[in-house]
Amino acid sequence: MIAIHDLVKTFGDFTAVDRVSLEARAGEIHGFLGPNGAGKTTTIRIIAGLLKPTAGRVVVNGHDLATDPEAAKASLGFIPDRPFIYEKLTAGEFLRFHAGLYGIDGAGVGTRVGQMLELFELTEWEQELVEAFSHGMKQRLVMCAAFLHRPQAVLVDEPMVGLDPRGARLIKNVFRKMAERGVAILMSTHTLEVAQEMCDRISIIVQGKIIARGTVDELRQLAGGPGRDDAQLTQVFLKLTGGSGLQEIDGIV
Repeated sequence: MIAIHDLVKTFGDFTAVDRVSLEARAGEIHGFLGPNGAGKTTTIRIIAGLLKPTAGRVVVNGHDLATDPEAAKASLGFIPDRPFIYEKLTAGEFLRFHAGLYGIDGAGVGTRVGQMLELFELTEWEQELVEAFSHGMKQRLVMCAAFLHRPQAVLVDEPMVGLDPRGARLIKNVFRKMAERGVAILMSTHTLEVAQEMCDRISIIVQGKIIARGTVDELRQLAGGPGRDDAQLTQVFLKLTGGSGLQEIDGIV
């Protein structure tokens, strides 16, 4: 479970996150959507422990991030939008290094590393230097590392960036299987089709505030739409965030 309560983050006079509360429950894929600059990445970084909030509370699997940060971070898997990896290590070395950071050692490490590489279709690349990987392969390797310690909560920022259609389908299947096992997944994405396909509930943030929350059908109703099953989340998102009022472009381009 990932829960944030009345989260605030200010930078000088600017409020990037303004009393945001949301919860990704066990077994749920919770989408976190918003236009650029809305406060998504700042919120994600606070939950991951990379930024300190100005006010508010973050709880991961029952551990308060402020009072018990090591336990909170140890129970969380974090997948950033841009993978940062030691590129002079092989894939296997990187995962064993990551396992050590989480206190995973002993004879079972090699087995677990092998399981993750197989799951994300990287087995044949175990002995290859990461610098030779494509962006999509690096993204999958980061996911291997994030799931290595069997977290019960996963924080994901733009999971499909740089993935080809096969890789994207693989990740969607992995996320669904993890949710079925009771893992809570909070996923920030700009890809509305992914959110519509995968997420059980969605929270939409605009100018640092949550303006809407619910299932796709509930968001359609909030947007005042007809409630049709074929109504795309894109139109709902644009209407809720004010994007439907884009300026007229005929005659300009």
